[in-house]
Amino acid sequence: MEWSDRHTLIFETAAELFAAKGIAGTSVRDIADGVGVLSGSLYHYFESKDAIADAIITRYLEDLEKRYAEVLQLPEQERLHALVHQSLLASEANPHASEIYQNNASYMKNLSGYPMIRDAAKVSRQVWMQIIDEGIASGRFRSDLPSVTIYGLLRDAVWLSQRWFTPTPDVDRSVFADQLVSVFVDGIGSPVHAD
Repeated sequence: MEWSDRHTLIFETAAELFAAKGIAGTSVRDIADGVGVLSGSLYHYFESKDAIADAIITRYLEDLEKRYAEVLQLPEQERLHALVHQSLLASEANPHASEIYQNNASYMKNLSGYPMIRDAAKVSRQVWMQIIDEGIASGRFRSDLPSVTIYGLLRDAVWLSQRWFTPTPDVDRSVFADQLVSVFVDGIGSPVHAD
């Protein structure tokens, strides 16, 4: 399919609606109204609402996979920060996609691209777990916490932060990634200073 400006407008409008109302709660008419066309006109660009949702989620997960593959090429001590940073950048590059992905898990099973989505989610989880397990094995991370607990808490902190974090000139996504990793690795307690 050749991508046009109209495809992009439909894609972006649908992503915003899916994030706000859910895929199931968004109708083709909602998308068409948002774009300013008749409902039937959308079918010239996408075969269905589900095809749009599939494209949004697939593009996002493919972007994550590419970014995560690059993270694994870095030295072990740099990987966690890079993983968080690249996750935030992927969310920025694919507005609303992470929220759609997180909030529509049961609906996604209906999408034709679900096998790819499921496999990409497994790869993503494996990368997070590998980096956390390596940190535990090297002694950089606590060994008394199950790696799956660290994974769940950190992953959710990254994804859910997209709902409230807005970059500023003083705190861009890279600085925020540093802060987020620091909270998990160093904690929030004030350092003890010797007199």
